[in-house]
Parts: sequence; structure tokens; C-alpha cells
Amino acid sequence: MVITTDMLGAFVKVAQTLSVSSAAAELGVGKGLVSKRIAQLEALVGATLFSRSTRRVSLTPAGEAYLDGARRALAEMAAAQERVRDLRAQLTGDIRLTAPVSWGQRVLAARLPEFLRAHPGIGIELQLADRVMDVGRDRIDVALRWSSAPPSAGLASAPVAEVGWLLAASPAWLEAAGWPREPEDLVAHPGLCYWRESADDQWRLARADGSARRQVRVAGRYHVDNPEAVAEAALAGLGVAMLPDYLCTAALRDGRLVRVLPEWTPVTKFGTRITAVGAPERMGLARVRALLRFLRNGTVP
Repeated sequence: MVITTDMLGAFVKVAQTLSVSSAAAELGVGKGLVSKRIAQLEALVGATLFSRSTRRVSLTPAGEAYLDGARRALAEMAAAQERVRDLRAQLTGDIRLTAPVSWGQRVLAARLPEFLRAHPGIGIELQLADRVMDVGRDRIDVALRWSSAPPSAGLASAPVAEVGWLLAASPAWLEAAGWPREPEDLVAHPGLCYWRESADDQWRLARADGSARRQVRVAGRYHVDNPEAVAEAALAGLGVAMLPDYLCTAALRDGRLVRVLPEWTPVTKFGTRITAVGAPERMGLARVRALLRFLRNGTVP
């Protein structure tokens, strides 16, 4: 005989209620069956888990020691069964999704076709917007946000993707204006960044090894609230740009852009993560969980 989830379930329920009768009622089985499952479990673990009297039931020291592990085992089994159901089931329904414009265009839009091919019963309504949408008012299932800040009260969140930040410029610009050697050298270069307010002219940098931080006020004559436009300005040789890595990977690879101060990493108000935010009941939908696993792991569930 092996330990079963029925035995563990009976044990945990009696431990919660401290009553065989109450546990039987909640489990929807007879008292005798609950007592039998407890007795089987005690025989298998080789210990008495409950002290019983005519009026009450209480955990023994062995029962207290066993309870946490039993709860974890039940939770893990339930999660595994749900994952298997998700894999075997034909997922259906629509997912209303919003994401930042540049990440949505460059990363998300390139990956969603694979997910949709794998799940023909799912439809996706994608809205690309840099404003923070209200998931309740705008009827959004999942908001993918360019932020590591905690979600508003009542919302659930889950990490989806990492975003790296770097400084880059065109080779022609650096040959003409000179290569910055230290963060302070950036003051001599027009700064290009995802600009929304005057505070964005203050660039914060941290050494990759965490040993130092610097803050530099850069001067720019081109202010833009779209990261794609920032990348285009850097390619056109208008200055040094602060960019998310996904916007400049190809340009760095083929030499149209080069990294500036590679040992320093920008510290931005946007954080380094794309986070999924939504109402718990919507985030818990099987089709939504499947999408988030796909975006996080890179494989179709």
C-alpha cells in the first residue's frame, strides 16, 4: 500500500477542523471512511498522528511535524494535475491583451503567431499602448507592463520577460564627437532617451559589478516619447542613446550602432522587467496561464 491523496486529504482536513465528523462532512464522505484513511496513513508513516478522546481530536507532535509536508504534497499534486489537464485540454476563448508599443511590436508580435498556431481555439485581441490601461474599465485580461513596480491593490502579477538597458551611438557620431570614457563625459553629447518629462534628462548609471553609481544631466535637443524613435535618432547620428536591448540587438551586431560605456548600465524608472498584471480571476484562466508560460519559457505549452 502507498500513501494516497485521499489519505493526505483526510489527514489535513481533520487537522484543520479537529473533528472527524466535520472533516467527513466537508469531504462529502462518511466518518468511517475518514477514520479508515487516517488509520491507513498512520500505519504507513509508522506514527500516531492524532490524539483521540471522546470529546476532541488533537494533533500529536508527529502529526504537527507531518502536517506541513502533507499540505505541500497535496498542493503540488493539485498543481501537477492542473498542468496535465491544461496540456490535454483544447484551450478555447479570447484573451484581451495590452502591451507597450515598442516591446509589443518588436518582441510580442513576433512570438504570438507560434502560440496561436499551437492553440487554434484561442483568439487574441492585442492593444499596443504606452499608457497604463485600467484592466477593469478597459476589460483587459492581461496587461503586459514595462515596470517592476508592485501592482495596484486587488491585482495579481507575474514576471514575463527581462529587459536590459544600454547606451549606444552610431560609429560616425562617436568618431566626430569623441568616445565617452566616464559617465561624466556624457555631458558633452546630446542625450537621446525615452523622454516624458524634464527629469528624464537625469541619467542614472550603475557599474555592472555594482561597485559604483553615477548621475549625469545630459543635454538633448530631440525629446521623444517613443523608444523606436530614440533608436532611429541614434542610427541617424544625433547623439548617445539610452535604449532597451531588444531595440538595438541587430544594429549592434551589424555595426550600425556601438555600445557606449559598456561597463555601465542605465538605471531607469521603467525597470528591467515586463510584468503581467490582471485581475486574479482572469490571470487564473487556463488559456491565460498557458500564454504566460509561453512568454516566460519560450516554449508552447
